[in-house]
Amino acid sequence: QSQLVESGGGLVQPGGSLRLTCAASGFTLENYVIGWFRQAPGKEREGVSCISKRGYNIYDADSVEGRFTISRDNAKNTVYLQMNSLKPEDTATYYCAADAGLVTAHTMCRTKSGQHWGQGTQVTVSS
Repeated sequence: QSQLVESGGGLVQPGGSLRLTCAASGFTLENYVIGWFRQAPGKEREGVSCISKRGYNIYDADSVEGRFTISRDNAKNTVYLQMNSLKPEDTATYYCAADAGLVTAHTMCRTKSGQHWGQGTQVTVSS
């Protein structure tokens, strides 16, 4: 069974950091463009950061550029999202997704595409 599992979410104070992990099982992540998305209550899901199959191309949303860093370790079949300088507006459920199509990181984040999606991990930024 193919699945993605996110972990690493939690409660953090403004200015703090978290690292999210997306682990795949049942399929090989190196054949997929990977993205992190988030959805806050009452808001649409948005693309946060996406990375190409070999990691050479990355797209970050304006709202997180300079604060969040996506990376992948294809040998471990895992993708990470390092989140620094967190703000209350970063509070959301974070999902990872994998797209096997001929999409760029930019396109994946903007169209929110993906054949596989995780169940999400909650990130709450609050004092």
